[in-house]
Amino acid sequence: KQTILGPLWYIIQPVLTVIMNMVVFGGIAKMSTDGIPQPLFYMAGNVLWFYFSSCLTSTSSTFIANQGMFGKVYFPRLVVPIATVISNLVRFSVQLALFIVLWIWFFTAGANVSVNVKVIVMFPVLVMMLAGLGLGFGILVSSMTTKYRDLNILFSFIVSLWMYATPIVYPISMVPEGRLRTLIMLNPMTSIIEAFKYATLGQGYFSWTALGYSFTFMVILLLLGIIIFNKVQRSFMDTV
Repeated sequence: KQTILGPLWYIIQPVLTVIMNMVVFGGIAKMSTDGIPQPLFYMAGNVLWFYFSSCLTSTSSTFIANQGMFGKVYFPRLVVPIATVISNLVRFSVQLALFIVLWIWFFTAGANVSVNVKVIVMFPVLVMMLAGLGLGFGILVSSMTTKYRDLNILFSFIVSLWMYATPIVYPISMVPEGRLRTLIMLNPMTSIIEAFKYATLGQGYFSWTALGYSFTFMVILLLLGIIIFNKVQRSFMDTV
């Protein structure tokens, strides 16, 4: 409601982001994309990151944004962030469709891209992991910011830096073996992004161990987030 372009923003956002990535990282910084066409390489990473970050940022304000409704009627508060994560699938589907169109165009043009069927069947699991990580981090931040509002500023800064600690605008092959690569692999988003690139582009790093680590991280994070969320909801009206 009350927008100029409405749902077209779902398409404009990734397109403008990819163009900026091409200019800055592909054109000025001359970063490698492992032989993958730049628009396709950047779109693959950004589509998944947009879904994760939108889930995270929208659920991180659950208590503050819904304090009026929470104060009037009781219902399981966890329904709100879960509904937000599910509704964000609409935007994700539109942007994923854009990626598929772009992939088909480059494939028919003879680009060196291929689909790994054995891995692509795991795509629903990858999406579930993205949703779980976004929800887990989001409800943790939401629980903390009910009392300490200025944590939102720190949180926004961390999310911005987090994107560059994830191999979205650069391939993991660019990161030399050692402490830096270990730190990047400890990022639970890394194995998910790389698995998607490996499945849809034929390039990337795929490891069952790395995906298992990210899945375990997601489960623990969700359990911890739900416990803290349920504890905070009992008294959040006294502090919001």
